[in-house]
Amino acid sequence: MRTIGGFLLALLAVCGVYGQRPSTGDTRVDFYARWSAQTSAIQSRQPAWAVPLVTTYTGLFQVVRTDITRQVAPARTATWNFDNSKGINLIVPGNLELAVDAPPYIEHNTKAVDGIGDFSFLVKYRIASGNEHHGSYTLSAFVLTTVPTGTYKNGSTNGSVTPTLGAGKGFGRLDVQSTLGATLPTGSPATTASGRPIGWNTAVQYHIGKLFFPEVESNATYYKGGANDGRAQEFLTPGIVIGKCALHPERPQSRPGLAFGGGMQIATSRFHAYNHALILTARWIY
Repeated sequence: MRTIGGFLLALLAVCGVYGQRPSTGDTRVDFYARWSAQTSAIQSRQPAWAVPLVTTYTGLFQVVRTDITRQVAPARTATWNFDNSKGINLIVPGNLELAVDAPPYIEHNTKAVDGIGDFSFLVKYRIASGNEHHGSYTLSAFVLTTVPTGTYKNGSTNGSVTPTLGAGKGFGRLDVQSTLGATLPTGSPATTASGRPIGWNTAVQYHIGKLFFPEVESNATYYKGGANDGRAQEFLTPGIVIGKCALHPERPQSRPGLAFGGGMQIATSRFHAYNHALILTARWIY
């Protein structure tokens, strides 16, 4: 499972490069050229912000992404999460984004058994937006659905649906993106164990030069029902996203490029499932 992210990056890199070739009458090349032009036109109607480390991007984005996290618990044990439920995001006509996320591979440093987590997919609709010359804002709604594919208790016992609203506003080189949603398990025992937690994430970014987006995020969870009913958990996440590093910088219309970044989640609430977590991300934008 740890090779899934690398495989997806390599696959989309090939597709992205192929799509930049000039039209030669080959229908495959022409398809990718039209597809790229269509995607660029859709994204031109929203700000060109970086995708935050944790907070879901409030615009539409087309990317293959893989993340790695290392969580350190209060008992000082570390848990590695390879891929962290990332995968392929695709923009389609109608202001829609579809995402298919591969199950992560979770490696424990305890007696718990390592294994894969849950498969998930996302559908996002961009309700309204304006680029940097037309208000610099975004408003979107999306639904994340998980399927209980985890092994050895590395996933949930039941599927879940997470409806979420996201909004963002730019102020020159500064932007703020925020999302609010609730995870709704589809049955017991997940409902009894985890309840229906509400997640509220906010990212503040500042654009430096062409490639650098230092940021600070607040990642908060409010537990409703379940074993942690009434508790709240919050992390502050300073980090940086670098990119897009264009594959063909001399060609303004060229889409393929690489972005990467990292950050550290730091617990700020009295209750927290882990003390801190290292986050690393790699993204192939196509």
